[in-house]
Amino acid sequence: MITLGRALLLLALALAVGGAAASIYGARTRRPEWVAVGRRSAYALVGVLTLAFALLEAAFLRSDFALQVVAGHSSTTTPLFYRATAAWSSQEGSLLLWVWLLSLWSSAVLRSSHARLRELAPYATAVLLGFAAFFGSMLVFLANPFQLLDPAPADGSGLQPLLRHPAMMVHPPLLYSGYTLLTVPFAFGVAALVTRRLDAAWIAATRRFALAAWLCLGAGILLGARWSWSELGWGGYWAWDPVENAALMPWLTCTAFIHSVMVQQRRGLLKTWNMSLVLGSGILAVLGTFLVRSGILDSIHAFGASTLGKPFLAFVAALAFGSVLLVASRRAELRSEGRDWSLVSRESVFLLNNLVLVGLCLVILWGTFFPLISEAATGDKASVGPPWFDRYTAPLAILAVALSGLGPLLAWRRSSAEGARRALLRPLAASVAVVAVVAAAVPAAAGSPRTLLLFGAAALAIAAVAQELWRGAAARRRVSGEGPARAVVSLVRRNRRRYGGYLVHAGVAVMLVGVAASSAFQHVRDVRLSPGQDARVGSYDVRYVSATGAVGKEKVSLGAVLDVRRDGRHVATLRPNRGYYPSRDPGLGPAGRWFDGEAASEVGLWVRPQGDVWTAVQPDIQSMQRMIDGIDRRFPLADAASERFILQAIADRYRMLPPAASFRLIVSPLVEWVWIGGALAVLGGLISLWPRPRSLRVRSAAWAAAGRLGRALERA
Repeated sequence: MITLGRALLLLALALAVGGAAASIYGARTRRPEWVAVGRRSAYALVGVLTLAFALLEAAFLRSDFALQVVAGHSSTTTPLFYRATAAWSSQEGSLLLWVWLLSLWSSAVLRSSHARLRELAPYATAVLLGFAAFFGSMLVFLANPFQLLDPAPADGSGLQPLLRHPAMMVHPPLLYSGYTLLTVPFAFGVAALVTRRLDAAWIAATRRFALAAWLCLGAGILLGARWSWSELGWGGYWAWDPVENAALMPWLTCTAFIHSVMVQQRRGLLKTWNMSLVLGSGILAVLGTFLVRSGILDSIHAFGASTLGKPFLAFVAALAFGSVLLVASRRAELRSEGRDWSLVSRESVFLLNNLVLVGLCLVILWGTFFPLISEAATGDKASVGPPWFDRYTAPLAILAVALSGLGPLLAWRRSSAEGARRALLRPLAASVAVVAVVAAAVPAAAGSPRTLLLFGAAALAIAAVAQELWRGAAARRRVSGEGPARAVVSLVRRNRRRYGGYLVHAGVAVMLVGVAASSAFQHVRDVRLSPGQDARVGSYDVRYVSATGAVGKEKVSLGAVLDVRRDGRHVATLRPNRGYYPSRDPGLGPAGRWFDGEAASEVGLWVRPQGDVWTAVQPDIQSMQRMIDGIDRRFPLADAASERFILQAIADRYRMLPPAASFRLIVSPLVEWVWIGGALAVLGGLISLWPRPRSLRVRSAAWAAAGRLGRALERA
């Protein structure tokens, strides 16, 4: 299997390099048979990489420790569910997953567009296969997942404890799907620049891939935030970590592209802007992959120092330099067809919204790389923390949400003063009312203007979406006589792109309300309690009832039972604990190796729409250290059965005679609305992405053609 895996990687690299060369040769010489060779190479690459990834997955599932990557990231005690996901917990496996997903999307777009975009498709094929060649060379020469380990150990090191969470089954593949999907519009953008075919045809072919990339990145970010909130034990869901930022930056630029591409398709405007956004998004996707694998910045999500940093940096630099050169050389062809729109128009709001989103991305980029910038300038590796990010991103986020509400209310090209007043009156009134209610009902909000502004901006966006949906449904009912619910369904079904986008706006607004409330009104308390003692956090009383101790196949869990009361009434019982995983150091004893290895918190969480009560415990291991050291001295060579008996004795001792433990207690209002809003945004993205029935597509195509003809006649 090892030999077959290596052979498949070599074959994949040959297919990528050969296919890219054949595509360019065929395009330059206008020989369609060579173009077909390049395209078929992309198809063959899917089969080769699918087989290679299946071999790696099979090795993890059957615990084949002859493979170095399996021995380093799995073990016989790792549950089957997590063995299936352990492949992408490693650097080698995640790179293989990256290039495999890239091959899937490349084949999909080439199969759907090569006949319609015959001039662009060969160059796009070459770019996509160029990406595959780079990642394939990393796998073959620097991070081979089929590296032999001889002699093979009897057991592996096991999966990193923090990754033992159900979200890890889908979180990394979603992010990698988003990254790789962004290479598709990047490739067709490059092809359009090379061939000087800079109309909207390349956008039409790749818009769905950009939307799918936005959807995958957004869903992946949400799952990562949920994992952080429920697994990491620090009491938050977003820490402005470099790898978190790496996923957020291309999502922001992709959001800007999806908005402004409507202006180009409808009005022929913002060509340079759209091209820059799509190329920048592709570069940021590779930059995000670089941050995870290079180890140049400290992150809980990164793989640590590796040999991949310099090749990735050179690749990102080449992409950036080539993109700037191409856009600069085609600036005449990228000139907009017209600029006839007023300041009070949907085009102006879209453009301003894009500037805000790109500004957000630049702020995050600066803060993320500030440690390297400061080290280069001063020699000291300084960093900026969450307060710095919050100070500069919050105003921009508020403005972006407000603009997402204003955009749908204004007409294309220009809005009359009376029309704008009628459209804006109710949403603005709703915004002012919400701010007044929040300021009056929550005393803490009155002292936080930023929080009030965010509530107002969110109310504006939600009210604008509700107003547009109401108006459209009312018009539909007048024409068709349908009931209210059926009218709404028919309206969304006939224009999924528009109303799916509106739902995204509402979902993001709801999500930011959750962010604002959980940040501004949160209560946090760190206390040390013995059984029978209690502490107050917010409006809740939390009592430490008893200790818990359990021994499993892969960890020892020590924790607590907490009784949560409000106004003297019991509302929840929480059981936070901390899991201790064994070290593989042979010099440690049968007891000490379990408490000198890695550990991970399992939080106790009471979830409600009004807010969560979150708890984590840090058991006092030092109080039992004499007992652990004594056991290690007396039984240095205990077998597996004896070791389990010893561990059970330690767990029982902790449960029956528990020392005082340290607790972090958090009451976080409305925090669940972060994920409720995120789910609404994902639903809106799915509605926009879902294809319409064929009859509606044909009718819409006719309407679009008529619109283009009308605009051409108007210009003439």
